[in-house]
Formats: sequence, structure tokens, C-alpha cells
Amino acid sequence: MPGSGGFMDPGRIASSFGLSQGMRVADFGSGAGYFTILMAKLLGDSGLVTAVDLMNPALETLRAKAKMEGLGNIQTVRSNLEVLGSSGLANDSQDMVLMANLLFQNSNKESIISEARRVVRPGGSIIVIDWRKRAGGFGPPDELRTDEEEMKRLVMGNDGFQFVGPIDAGIFHYGLIFKKI
Repeated sequence: MPGSGGFMDPGRIASSFGLSQGMRVADFGSGAGYFTILMAKLLGDSGLVTAVDLMNPALETLRAKAKMEGLGNIQTVRSNLEVLGSSGLANDSQDMVLMANLLFQNSNKESIISEARRVVRPGGSIIVIDWRKRAGGFGPPDELRTDEEEMKRLVMGNDGFQFVGPIDAGIFHYGLIFKKI
């Protein structure tokens, strides 16, 4: 898929998220919105995707794409997700939070995950897609990557979340789904 570097298939991956009409989904670190656009189509007019990113140019590109696609169910928020509450989303307000190719870019992963945990509703899910360690010479340096077991510990925290299972995100990435209990 253009824009994903050819390293993953966002359409196939998004179809495994369990999305349905009317859901509220936050796309943390949305970038130019490859997953945002796909999810907005799956959620229909009654759903809403909130794309959250630090980079204004990426959000502008996303708004232009949404307009071209005729999607009115996307809102954008410019935010530093390392600051708790910065997404502007209410506590327990989202059915799902997606963090795709976001956490490897940040040294303060715990703060971003805390924001995701805050906004997802009980019964809702957090999905993490990130680069596998030792997956070859593609992508970021290995020291910036977090292995799957460590990511599970970070997201589940001390309590309140359970690991549901993996998502096939291709050979270079892993996908993990968690549920808020």
C-alpha cells in the first residue's frame, strides 16, 4: 500500500480489528491516515475516528484525503500524546485505540500507553502494531524496537487489561490486541 512503505497491508490488517458500524475509534499517531481512512469506511457515518498526531502537515494531508473520499466521520487532533489528557478525548470514551508504528518513535512509551488506557472504555480494546525486533535490515534500528513480551507488560500494566491475542501484521511487524476489563 502506498505510504506504508510496502512493509504491511493496512487494509487486510484493519479488517481483523473487529470494527463495526457506529464505533468510536482513536488512531494515536495517525500520521497521514492510512489506517484512519480504512477504519472510517468500516465504521460508516454513525461511527467516528479521531486521528491524533503531533505533526500538523500529516493531519492536513489526512483532512484532504478524508474530504476527497467524502468521509465526514473523521476528526483530527494535534497533540503530544506523551502528556496525559492531551488527546482531548474523555475518559472511557473510545471503543478502540490503535497505535500503529507509533511507539518505536518514542522513548516515553508508558505515557502514550497511559493516555490510550485512559480513553478506552471498559470492554474496549487497544491494538498495538509495531516493528518486530531482529526482522532484518528494514525499518528503525533494533534498539528503538520493543519486543512483544515487553509491549504486553507495558500495555497490561498492573491490572485492568488482558491480552486477547496477536494480529497478523506481516513479517516485519507484530500486532497485539488487548481488552480493558
